[in-house]
Amino acid sequence: MAEESNKTSLLPVDSPFAKLPDHLLIEIFIRVPIVKWGQLLCVNKYWADLFRHDCLWYAALIRCFPLAGQGKRWPGPIPRGMSKRRFIALYTSKCIFGLDDELGEVVGHTYMFLKEQLEISTLPPSSGILHGTMIDQFIACGKSRDRAHELASMIWIAVIDNLEENDQTFLLLKRVALEGDVSKHIM
Repeated sequence: MAEESNKTSLLPVDSPFAKLPDHLLIEIFIRVPIVKWGQLLCVNKYWADLFRHDCLWYAALIRCFPLAGQGKRWPGPIPRGMSKRRFIALYTSKCIFGLDDELGEVVGHTYMFLKEQLEISTLPPSSGILHGTMIDQFIACGKSRDRAHELASMIWIAVIDNLEENDQTFLLLKRVALEGDVSKHIM
């Protein structure tokens, strides 16, 4: 956790928050609406540091998504990640897809995987490889091939809708469209 000596030097000595232990600050923070967390990060360095630790994210994960605490085997090629990544996956799935069940975490991680592949990579893998990886993930989680295709298509649409509008996105979408045209001619 964040260093105690650092805590007192960043907050005024007479501040009630300077005297609170980390676990109480975390309990307070996870009760603040998620849309306000960015503001908490800006209050001081110590609070921002708390958001870098898995302890806060695990507490938020269990509070917001109680079923996520149940240890289940995670199959498939897309990694699950630590508490922060799991929280973001579940939150994304709930907000974008309206899923709040066991499938929600898989959909959230798959969404994050595809978005990262498309945004971070200068030359991402072909859309066929990405689509196949997503389908493999859903099949590994017990979904039928048809349901896996349906979920993967739903995720593609959501990711494309949420990509930043810039030249890189335009070139990426152009490349994906051209890959689609090539695969039609091959079949």
